[in-house]
Amino acid sequence: MTTIEKLNGIFRTVFDNDEINIQPEMTANDVDGWDSLSHVNLILAIEQGFGIKFNQRELMTFKNVGDLLRSIESKLG
Repeated sequence: MTTIEKLNGIFRTVFDNDEINIQPEMTANDVDGWDSLSHVNLILAIEQGFGIKFNQRELMTFKNVGDLLRSIESKLG
C-alpha cells in the first residue's frame, strides 16, 4: 500500500466517507465536515497510523493534502 493510499484510508475513516479520494491539491474546504475538531482527529489518526509525530511548526505550514503527504513521506524516510 502506498502512502497516499494509506492516507486516503485514514481520511475515509476520520470523515466517515468511503467516497473520499484525496488529491495533493485538496484543502479543508474540499472535504465536507473538515472543521477544527475533525482536523485534530485527522492529525492524531495520521500520527497513529503512520507511527510519526508532527510538531506545532509543521502543522502550521500545511496548506493542502500535498504538503501533509510530503511531510509524512519525509518522516518515513
